[in-house]
Amino acid sequence: QVQLVESGGGLVQAGDSLSLSCTASGRTFSNYAMGWFRQAPGKEREFVAGISWSGFNTAYSDSVKGRFTISRNNAKTTVNLQMNNLKPEDTAVYYCAGFRTSNTHQVLTSRNYSYWGQGTQVTVSS
Repeated sequence: QVQLVESGGGLVQAGDSLSLSCTASGRTFSNYAMGWFRQAPGKEREFVAGISWSGFNTAYSDSVKGRFTISRNNAKTTVNLQMNNLKPEDTAVYYCAGFRTSNTHQVLTSRNYSYWGQGTQVTVSS
């Protein structure tokens, strides 16, 4: 079992930046590909960004590409999401997710992750 805890959410203005962090604990963090998802009120949870265990491969949704950057520090068992030039439509609860894979370069963009955090609220005012 892996426990994921997100932090770093808050209220910002359009154009501002925010950095989210996800800390993993419990079982070993080895071979876990990680992702960030978000869910706005009345909408389905959607993929935002993903990163392979190796860190070599990343993927982003079209809506955040060029503005958000996902990174990881396996020694510290953390995954970060740097969000720049935030827009009101980025307002949502952001979730960290992980799944274990034997493919160290695999990135998962679907919701088929095994573990999820509780989420952190990001609100962007116009």
